[in-house]
Amino acid sequence: METEKDLNAKILKITMAILEKYPELSEYLGEMPVTIPETKIPEINITNLRAYYDSLTSILENYILEHNPDSAK
Repeated sequence: METEKDLNAKILKITMAILEKYPELSEYLGEMPVTIPETKIPEINITNLRAYYDSLTSILENYILEHNPDSAK
């Protein structure tokens, strides 16, 4: 089972990869629905961290597929 620390490390790693290899995606990181809280004091928990990590992964994978179709093979 992943811990909060594990997920934070994964989020940091994928965020750094996006910023270094695909800086054009960085403008979308702050606009993701997961990063816009519905409450004034959002709860940070494993479910929210997992959803954020999954959304980062999805954005990156979709971008790579759209801009480098050979990588899907």
